[in-house]
Amino acid sequence: MKFKKLDLIGFKSFVDKTSIAIEKGLTGVVGPNGCGKSNIVEALRWCMGETSAKSMRGAGMEDVIFSGTANKASKNIAEVSLTLDNSDKDGPLQFKELEMVTVKRRIEKDKGSRYFINEKEMRARDIQTLFADLSTGA
Repeated sequence: MKFKKLDLIGFKSFVDKTSIAIEKGLTGVVGPNGCGKSNIVEALRWCMGETSAKSMRGAGMEDVIFSGTANKASKNIAEVSLTLDNSDKDGPLQFKELEMVTVKRRIEKDKGSRYFINEKEMRARDIQTLFADLSTGA
């Protein structure tokens, strides 16, 4: 399975829906200080099941939700979706027949996080196991 696309809505500095295509080969993100480059990496980690708010540079996990600016109102929900290409059929057994697998994590203020695989709600452990089986690291 290969990363194909990352979608962010209301995650940290990404107030509006943002899609990032991850093409074959090397994908780089370039920009000035403070533009959100590190937030993209954190979005990947968060979607893959990160549980430490400290490693997300926050006091609590709800700190990943866009908190507003002078021009934009704060959000109540943050959502990150990661689309995985499984056209080689090398994913875990339960996904062998699928061409694409979408992993999504959504957090709402005062309600906590929910995880989904192809729009079906899953446990955090299921998401972490999926990525552990793909040898993507801790």
